[in-house]
Amino acid sequence: MRKLLSIAVALLAITLSARADNPYKNYTQNLPFPMPEVAAPVIPDAKVSLNDYQADPTGQTLSTAAFAKAIDALAQRGGGHLIVPAGVWLTGPIVLKSNIDLHLEVGAVIKFAPDETLYPLIDTSFEGLDTRRCQSPLSANGATNIAITGQGAIDGSGEYWRPVKRSKVTDSHWKRLLAIPGSQEMKKGYWVPSEGYAKGEQGANMNVPNATTDEEWNAVKRFLRPVMVSLVNCKNVLLEGVIFQNSPAWNLHPLMCENVIIDNVLVRNPEFAQNGDALDLESCKNCLIVNSRFDAGDDGICIKSGKDADGRKRGIPCENVVVSGCTVFAGHGGFVVGSEMSGGVRNFKVQNCQFLGTDVGLRFKSTRGRGGIVENIYIDGISMMNIVNDAITFNMYYGGISVAEAKAAGVSPDNTTKKKVDETTPIFRNINIQNVVCNGAGRAMEFNGLPEMPMDGINLKNITIRAHEDATFTNCTNIKQENVKVVIE
Repeated sequence: MRKLLSIAVALLAITLSARADNPYKNYTQNLPFPMPEVAAPVIPDAKVSLNDYQADPTGQTLSTAAFAKAIDALAQRGGGHLIVPAGVWLTGPIVLKSNIDLHLEVGAVIKFAPDETLYPLIDTSFEGLDTRRCQSPLSANGATNIAITGQGAIDGSGEYWRPVKRSKVTDSHWKRLLAIPGSQEMKKGYWVPSEGYAKGEQGANMNVPNATTDEEWNAVKRFLRPVMVSLVNCKNVLLEGVIFQNSPAWNLHPLMCENVIIDNVLVRNPEFAQNGDALDLESCKNCLIVNSRFDAGDDGICIKSGKDADGRKRGIPCENVVVSGCTVFAGHGGFVVGSEMSGGVRNFKVQNCQFLGTDVGLRFKSTRGRGGIVENIYIDGISMMNIVNDAITFNMYYGGISVAEAKAAGVSPDNTTKKKVDETTPIFRNINIQNVVCNGAGRAMEFNGLPEMPMDGINLKNITIRAHEDATFTNCTNIKQENVKVVIE
């Protein structure tokens, strides 16, 4: 008991000292909404090296047991830093515990083994719905004071899990895929990695398979590809300096976490990565996303809070978030809200970011059936170039496909017929966007609200966009524009 009390007193003293000199405090000052100061987690000074636990730095044999033993050893000492030296460390799932920093030194690569048998099925949430998926390669649940830091890389072996669309890869890449044993072209132009994957996708509803028994779930296991980094119900989280890449599905997924800092990371997936979002921050509170780079096959920085009835039942909004100094290179959207926003999204400041070649720049999406309120969004200082479609889009008719795919399919929703307003009606209000420059876009802006619930309170100021098409406003009220210029080219 005395030992535990001493550890607790020491941690409290370190925490108070760290918060007195918090390098992140400037991000939460002078915001247009109240938000508490966010500080990095305090990790005890103890250190252990993965080398001390019979791990294999050549990546020829699994180091899963070594990671588990090292984390357990630190946990028994009250926490500390697990040092991962240079080398390639092949492993199955890693589960972090409270007060532990997974620190990758220069040249360290953690590669998660491409073997579905290593990742057991668990009850979890995916794309806002309660379901079952394979255990994430790197996870924590209910942990306090955790960090993933350093200058190394974490690779999720996503090519083992993901399907591929023919239109997104080269001829030679497609031929290599078709030659992989056990894989198949499920339908023309659509490759899947296994027969089990194909079986899971048949009859699935938004990535949830038609399975009821354990036998049926296990038969489609490859289809249940996990997010790479899953942090659930965690408090005081720091991701800093590391490269996160090649995930089976979403790359980083903090869910129902509080006090999260993502600083100076590189998150990347191939452009063809299906569901390859870089970052999905879901139902989280008091978060900083700063000085980071995102290059993904789907949305870049994406904000969520659960989907439809499951999200409304959870009822946890994503709130009090600052995004600053970030770059998004490719993907369906630079900064994105939705479409799973049924628990609400509020109090966001996005500032001093650049989007270079994304499908859409600022992308807000929802649809009837979601419910939820998106409000108090402040966007200030965005530079964009070579945006394929819309520089800014607010679309209340999202149908599960990208803007480019919707245009190619000729999707044109009925935005005149009113429906009944109830808990499933999404609400968007108090949206503030200023100091935006976009050099090259398909369309300048799209604001497409619901006739029964128009978007309310859209303030646009100091915006210059060069685009092929002008801005459109449908079912919107209280629109204010000051110094907004669209140059058609």
